[in-house]
Amino acid sequence: MYNQYKNRVRILFVAIVAVGLTSCQSYKNLSESPKVDTQGIVRDANENGDTVTIADVPWKEYFADSKLQALIAEGLEKNIDLQIAITRIKQSEAGLTMARAAGLPTLSAGANMDYTRISNGNRGKDVLGYETNRISLGFAASWEADLWGKLSNQSRAKYASLLSSYEYKNLVQTTLIANIVNTYYSLLALDEQLRITKETVGLLQQSAETMEALKEAGLQNAAAVEQSKALLFNTQLSIPQLESQVRKAENALCILLGRKLGGIDRTSISEQAVPEKLNYGVPAQLLAKRPDVKRAELSFCSAYALTNAAKASFYPSLTISSASFGLAAGGFSDFFKPENIAANIVAGLAQPIFYKKQLRSNLRIAQAQQEEALLTFSSTVLAAGQEVSDILYGFKASLSKNEFRNKQITSLTNAVDYTQELLKAGEANYTEVLSAQQSLLSAQLNKVSDKLEQLTYSVNLYKALGGGTK
Repeated sequence: MYNQYKNRVRILFVAIVAVGLTSCQSYKNLSESPKVDTQGIVRDANENGDTVTIADVPWKEYFADSKLQALIAEGLEKNIDLQIAITRIKQSEAGLTMARAAGLPTLSAGANMDYTRISNGNRGKDVLGYETNRISLGFAASWEADLWGKLSNQSRAKYASLLSSYEYKNLVQTTLIANIVNTYYSLLALDEQLRITKETVGLLQQSAETMEALKEAGLQNAAAVEQSKALLFNTQLSIPQLESQVRKAENALCILLGRKLGGIDRTSISEQAVPEKLNYGVPAQLLAKRPDVKRAELSFCSAYALTNAAKASFYPSLTISSASFGLAAGGFSDFFKPENIAANIVAGLAQPIFYKKQLRSNLRIAQAQQEEALLTFSSTVLAAGQEVSDILYGFKASLSKNEFRNKQITSLTNAVDYTQELLKAGEANYTEVLSAQQSLLSAQLNKVSDKLEQLTYSVNLYKALGGGTK
């Protein structure tokens, strides 16, 4: 008798676990991703089959400045937004673990005591004279068979959410790196503009002294002296503004790094090299590494799986609501004898018929969310293509200014020298000298802005292609 019960119980639990494991389909098998034609998604993208893309270059190689590398590493370690993104990964991992376990049987151990006392039917005496007592000790299990893939599709949706959390972390990381580098370059540009301005102030002081000497010699009037001083004072006024912008840029960079406000150890903008060409690969590679595109794709996969799960809710469900094995007896004496072994199983097959339109409404909601996810994916791809296209054209246009900017500065430098010589010889008007000096300063500052613009384009394209995740 004991061996028969033992064999039956073994068969029972082996069947529960085996069917549970087979019904829990692989959560890694996600639904088909939405298809997108990347051909022509980026305007003017090359079609020559060059598969080299800067997105494959690790950030430590793409940004060669050692001081900048140290700042990026510090930001990746301490930035608060990135730490929040990592906590989201932990949440998604826990959600996936729960979803994977939904297809497995539950197992619990426990003890139960049921004591009942009732009347034996004799009036007047022994009103509660009849009593029963049952004590049980053992294991209990329950399980729902995933016949139609409802649980496995919910697991796939959770897996897609986990992957999405990783892509969110990548998105935060690429954005953080780009913000750190762009702020760093802006700080270097402000340093250079401040240096040029201070250098120009020194030249204008000499010019004002020259005007004063010419006035004393009777070769210039007081108006020339005051005009030269006015230009000097106007240039000096820009120095405090530039110094304030430098301080603000340092503070902004400190916030990105997750550190207290203070100075930033840095190089100079002259040490930064602008790439002559930004390699972006073939059209199929342009958006393949972008975290936001991947997240939109995974959102669609999740919505697709949840739609399948909603469809599966219409089909019959097979559940084992209770399966137990243990010992049961009316008292503690001889409780552990073989004849007191007890086993029980309660199973059911249920077909939904009327659920207050809940199942159909859930399906419609899931289908609408799937359609929304597909539209969001398409919109994300188009916006990503526009971003890459704008950067590529902007970088090309910015590079084309370098030749003319250099020629402009050369001509204005010569103009300042010539007009000063002519002024001393009495053959030029003082306004010509002041105008040439002012134009030269403006051109020099614009050249710094041009280089900053090109460096920014190189950073933004690196981010736009999905670079910086490794």
